[in-house]
Amino acid sequence: MRPRKRFGQHFLHDTRILQGIASAMALRPGQQVFEIGPGQGALTEYLFDQRLERYLAVEIDRDLAPLLPAKFPGIEVLEQDILRTDFAAVLSAPDQGGSGWRVVGNLPYNISSPLLMQLVDHVLAEPMNVADMHFMLQKEMAERLSAVPGSKAWGRLSVMTQVTLDVQYLFDVPPESFRPPPKVDSSIIRLTPKKDLTLPVTRKSLDQVLRLAFAGRRKRMSNALKSLNLDWQKLSVDPGLRADDVSIENFLIIAGQTENLQD
Repeated sequence: MRPRKRFGQHFLHDTRILQGIASAMALRPGQQVFEIGPGQGALTEYLFDQRLERYLAVEIDRDLAPLLPAKFPGIEVLEQDILRTDFAAVLSAPDQGGSGWRVVGNLPYNISSPLLMQLVDHVLAEPMNVADMHFMLQKEMAERLSAVPGSKAWGRLSVMTQVTLDVQYLFDVPPESFRPPPKVDSSIIRLTPKKDLTLPVTRKSLDQVLRLAFAGRRKRMSNALKSLNLDWQKLSVDPGLRADDVSIENFLIIAGQTENLQD
């Protein structure tokens, strides 16, 4: 079956990469797996096991979705758009051992950013529901997610992800591992919810600060955030810093004052 461009399909066929993802996940009997976009089931072949508690997959392609249960008896397949999936309803309960869902997927590059933010929201709303997530992403996106302050890749997405998840960059995947080959390199990352998911500020306040800060990333913070009317003398943050050099902790401090000013 030919990959469909409108779904951003690039089918992974490299057995070395497929085995590498399976090894990184190290699934155990009794666990629950949620696979996003299984496609033709190349990765499913390496992950699916009858000893798993559940194996749930979401596939948007109506031609591919019906083929998976025949190939993997016992798999559950939802034929729908992952961006419209109600994670609270679909991932209704963790496995009996309480370790949470193991989420995995080769994410289409055109939806990776909004999908990741939806998953972050779910992790915050349903602590302990997700154990970890293993995703294949465009390499540039993986670098942004795993970036550190002071690097060129450090940005809004880095902060919004890392405030909730620990990000581990695992390995790269060359274009020739896919059919058809994408025009960019890909990478595998592991996202693990932090033990303490209690944020001192709302995500809305933090997002507002980040959008302004990184929109003017060449400006000093005092100028980039001028519209927020912050009292920098009461903040333990250097107003002369640029967004590229500001830590997550300092962004949270700034967001906290914006909330206080609005009270």
